[in-house]
Amino acid sequence: MASPWHSLVSQKIFLARTLLGQLDESDHRPVREALSQGAIELALRARKLILVMIARMYQQKQDQPENLTALTDLLGEDLPEIAQLSRLASEGQSWWNHLEQLERHQGNPPVAKKTVSDENVIAVSADPGPDRSAEALERTLSAMKHFTDTLEERHSEC
Repeated sequence: MASPWHSLVSQKIFLARTLLGQLDESDHRPVREALSQGAIELALRARKLILVMIARMYQQKQDQPENLTALTDLLGEDLPEIAQLSRLASEGQSWWNHLEQLERHQGNPPVAKKTVSDENVIAVSADPGPDRSAEALERTLSAMKHFTDTLEERHSEC
């Protein structure tokens, strides 16, 4: 039987996927942006809930860690889940890192774009920000789902 925390994480991932599925159906830019930002917010919420899920698996009933550092402080560094998340946090292309980038991007105002004229053209690449495409978000959601399902399986066998 799935834990209530696993069910809650799965629900957030399912809802994020539902929003992503609507992206191609809308021609309106504001609607597409709302769907994209909504899916990202649900994925970020699911990530925080994964931390709570891990804390609950180790009998931490009161604490709700907000980030990996707080979870490590709560449970210590010797747990396989902490090691796995730390490894994911250090890998540039991991789902964890993708969510870190999305959180930074989504939590800051958009960068003002400079107007280009013949006098101020300089060949400099601008930071495009994290990949917010539906495909990239789906890959991240799939990796999160796999991580939480594996985690739930491992702990339900105990």
